[in-house]
Amino acid sequence: MRVLFISTPSASHFTPLAPLAWALRGAGHDVVVAGQPDIDGIVRASGFVGFQTGAAFDGEAVLLRGLAPWQRPLQVRPRDRLRIEGYARAWSGHAERVVRQHLDFARSYRPDLIVGDPLEYSTLIIGRALDVPVVHHRWGVDSLAGEALGFAREHLRELCAELGVGALPDPAVLLDPCPPSLQLPGAASGVPVRHVPYSANWRLPDGFPWGEGQDGGTRRVGLSLGGTLRLNGTGFVVRLLRALGEIPDIEVLATVPAELRGLVGEVPATVRCVGAVPLGLLLEQCAAVVHHGGSGTSMTATLAGLPQLVLPQIADNFGHGDRLARLGAAVSLDTAEAQDAPKRLRDALTDVLDDPRYTGAARRLRAEMLLMPTPAGVVRDLENL
Repeated sequence: MRVLFISTPSASHFTPLAPLAWALRGAGHDVVVAGQPDIDGIVRASGFVGFQTGAAFDGEAVLLRGLAPWQRPLQVRPRDRLRIEGYARAWSGHAERVVRQHLDFARSYRPDLIVGDPLEYSTLIIGRALDVPVVHHRWGVDSLAGEALGFAREHLRELCAELGVGALPDPAVLLDPCPPSLQLPGAASGVPVRHVPYSANWRLPDGFPWGEGQDGGTRRVGLSLGGTLRLNGTGFVVRLLRALGEIPDIEVLATVPAELRGLVGEVPATVRCVGAVPLGLLLEQCAAVVHHGGSGTSMTATLAGLPQLVLPQIADNFGHGDRLARLGAAVSLDTAEAQDAPKRLRDALTDVLDDPRYTGAARRLRAEMLLMPTPAGVVRDLENL
């Protein structure tokens, strides 16, 4: 088969799809990835042929728009101001800007299958126009994209009519890496596919903590904030590291990128900044993890069977925090006030580490995830489309 992947312009939107692209190529199929310049680096680092469309999107600038230098998105746009319709409008506008260029390329490439993430609505338009099946691959807990699709149909009605494709269709297959019990109740049923942690082509730093710690009463805690580390400014990160660094008998392994290490400055003696390392490998050394609720981090921590302290910042971060907390595998602090309160942070992480119910719930989710088929295991079903 010839398989065309199309991703919305964010590296973190493409990385959950990369293991499926590897599986398809490993099964002998041709794979090309189309997208804006924002994902060009991650596509090339993944070893795929890319086709670049349009200008850069710069999602980080979009999220920072209207914020003062000392503000972070959660302070200005808390969860009670989260509007699904607004996300649908934004990504519908994105589809309007890129669909014609994507469609022109697809006509020349002649794919047998199109794969995209659930906010890349251009895939659905192109699939209908070329009579090619479309697969959408969720990122995790679907607290945003599923509901947004209904709004997108209204926003894209005129464009679909102009391109002669009728109403915006559903994907032929919806792949879901989220364990069924963790998925949002009421979300459309998806085909299970196991989450595979993806870390591009990072080089492990010298002194990576292989198998150290976890004895003598000292427990390791991973801390990963993904792209929100840049979005939220170093002030939030510094306060968080200082708060967690005061908990006795733990060592915090923080994935602070090298280019931001100088901005963070001096950290407590119990905090080790390890750089941008593969999260799956890092969490193997840990007893718990603190993160922002991003889908990749949430799914990787779930696969590791770790209890979690979730500090949601934007979009579907809140859904991951809610569901993990509801199933007893996490504590979620979803307001800026709670996240800026050192005692609340310390108490929450101490509970996650000390109460065995959190670890038990996390291990049950891991066992459920391990029963899901790997990306290679779903390739035959996609071939049958």
